[in-house]
Amino acid sequence: MPTTLQFTKGHGTGNDFILYTDPAGQSPLSPEQVRALCDRHMGIGADGIIRAVRSNAIPNGAASLAEDEAAEWFMDYVNADGTVAEMCGNGIRVFVRYLLANGLTTLETGETLPIGTRAGVRDVQVSTNGFQVDLGRWRLEDGDPLVRVKGLKVARPGQGIDVGNPHIVVALADLDELADADLGYIPVVEPEPENGANIELVVPRDPLVKDGIGRISMRVHERGSGETLSCGTGVAASALATRHWAGSSAPNNWRVDVPGGTLGVRMFAAEDGEHVALSGPAELVYTGTIELA
Repeated sequence: MPTTLQFTKGHGTGNDFILYTDPAGQSPLSPEQVRALCDRHMGIGADGIIRAVRSNAIPNGAASLAEDEAAEWFMDYVNADGTVAEMCGNGIRVFVRYLLANGLTTLETGETLPIGTRAGVRDVQVSTNGFQVDLGRWRLEDGDPLVRVKGLKVARPGQGIDVGNPHIVVALADLDELADADLGYIPVVEPEPENGANIELVVPRDPLVKDGIGRISMRVHERGSGETLSCGTGVAASALATRHWAGSSAPNNWRVDVPGGTLGVRMFAAEDGEHVALSGPAELVYTGTIELA
């Protein structure tokens, strides 16, 4: 384990990360170090840590290379509590910005950059507002989970959506209810998901569709991180759930407002089924060095 960490702080619509480079896969951080670094009072502060490691250097990367031999880099993402996560929609855009800024890869407009993740290879392109990532196929989950959120008077039904990691989306009546929800507490889900889930609270805008684009507002409690200002895969899941509820006439393009900004979602046909793509900004804030315990 490293004793001194050269890091970069970045964010995508307020969903913030600590990034560092470990090409040979020899410097993983322990869960205790991750928790210390992500602590917002006594550490750097972040929703998670992203390690840039070559896919051929770690076991998880072997599956990525088998899927796409061009997936040179693997996004090793760990939540703020030290638990690993399958994917992060905001994180992968910031990860690509980090790779480009450090001269670790190139990506021109119109090109596609494959990135290895625990949820499979994800393709990233330059977009007008930052980057677009193809999150791949998605799945509507069976079951009728009931979600209890502190600050809301009654439990609400949720819709499970899998976009490489698990989500449960809950529709609320209006923006006042959305503001009343206290996501500083972990929502209670019945039955409890085996591997946990991110919980999204969604309010359709009025009108729901404007100029052919669906519009919703969202807040999220992320598994392993707590409430965050944004969650990329959660944004995609929320748009998918809302389209499902709205019916066959609902659009395939969505604008999702989160506390940290606005993200775009697009559903499109592919050879292996319908995919969902996420687009939005990715910013690097500062670099530094920190001594590790």
